Amino acid sequence: MLVQDGVKPVVRWGIGHALPRTALRAAARRGDLQARLVAEAAVSPTAALHGLFDEIRGHGALYKGAFAYVTTSHAAVREVLTSNDFRTGVGGAADGVLARLSEWSATDVLHPIAPPSLLATEPPDHTRYRKLVTRVFTVRAVEKLRERTEEIARDLLDRLDPSGPVDLVETYCSLLPVTVIAEILGVPPAQRARVLELGTAAAPSLDLGLPWRQFRAVESALAAFDAWLGEHLDHLRANPGDNLLSQLAAAREDGVGLTDLELRATAGLVLAAGFETTVNLLGNGIALLHDHPEQLAALRSDESLWPNAVDEILRVDPPVLLTGRTSQRDTEIGGVRVREGSVVATVLAGANRDPAVFDEPARFDVRRENAREHISFSAGRHYCLGASLARMEGEVGLRALFDRFPDLRLTPGATLRDTRILRGFERLPARLR
Repeated sequence: MLVQDGVKPVVRWGIGHALPRTALRAAARRGDLQARLVAEAAVSPTAALHGLFDEIRGHGALYKGAFAYVTTSHAAVREVLTSNDFRTGVGGAADGVLARLSEWSATDVLHPIAPPSLLATEPPDHTRYRKLVTRVFTVRAVEKLRERTEEIARDLLDRLDPSGPVDLVETYCSLLPVTVIAEILGVPPAQRARVLELGTAAAPSLDLGLPWRQFRAVESALAAFDAWLGEHLDHLRANPGDNLLSQLAAAREDGVGLTDLELRATAGLVLAAGFETTVNLLGNGIALLHDHPEQLAALRSDESLWPNAVDEILRVDPPVLLTGRTSQRDTEIGGVRVREGSVVATVLAGANRDPAVFDEPARFDVRRENAREHISFSAGRHYCLGASLARMEGEVGLRALFDRFPDLRLTPGATLRDTRILRGFERLPARLR
């Protein structure tokens, strides 16, 4: 058993990361656009991928890569994401040596893109999980949280020392959303730093081709997060409160509640997704507004533009690069035949820069009339549950920061996260003046 336990992680890494990474590198050298996107996304900001998005789009609705179809067409991305002919995820073959090895080496630790996660399930299970959570994230419910979010933002800004340099990701962008979602989920203040640490460490779990050391760190973080979550849920069962997790633990839909596994998967995803992507939204928004002072001036002259500005930030530099779908039957997208079992990578960031929908798509314009047509929150039945919350936090967080520190200046040393799927800053040094 000990030998198996030592071998299984190596097998998981080999199948899920080492083999795909080797194959993608070889394909990238041959000029395959899908492989180039994966390679360049690891080292380039989203804006630098604009030319590659155009090149992929130039091949039509779908580009047939070496391993999957890829689309940066706004129409095709939306069609795939809303079609019942596709299921979430990029599942492999149902049989064969690799499939048997995958099954043998599987871990019991919950993973964000493995069932019963909301990201990896389809109706009827997905419908049941989503119904139990949706009411907390309605537009009306989120607006009730606005005042408290403003209080949290003010408190965080009060703690900043304007006389010295600060890292805005560490001191503000990460703390605002994690505090909000922690209060929604009943996480005690003393445990929030640990949740943020584990969530950040587990973020690369969405990526393909991780090196061995990073893969082991991610698996360790996922296991620690799963253990912490189980303890937290046990505490809430014994001491229920007025928070979402207490409600989920007791909730019933048609007389049926969530199993322990379903509850941990749902709660874990809501918790991690509730701050991970919003950290990126805030950091990306700060950088865009700093680098486009004329757009910040427009917001100061007309504060009613702030909600639209958040959508334009989401369009230009979305927190998530792409998502994958697998065809459940033979179908057609944009005139291209797609066989059952085919994988389609829908590049959200590419769809957001489709000139067929957005005039001068590379231009950042807080007055853009159709900014809200971006697909950064996905579409269809897997549309982001927390979209209204993220928009509100983005508006409150960015507005409060630039109101408090109108002369804020970013300084050298900003670094991007080393994740491909999640897009944002790891460090964002600034002088507040």
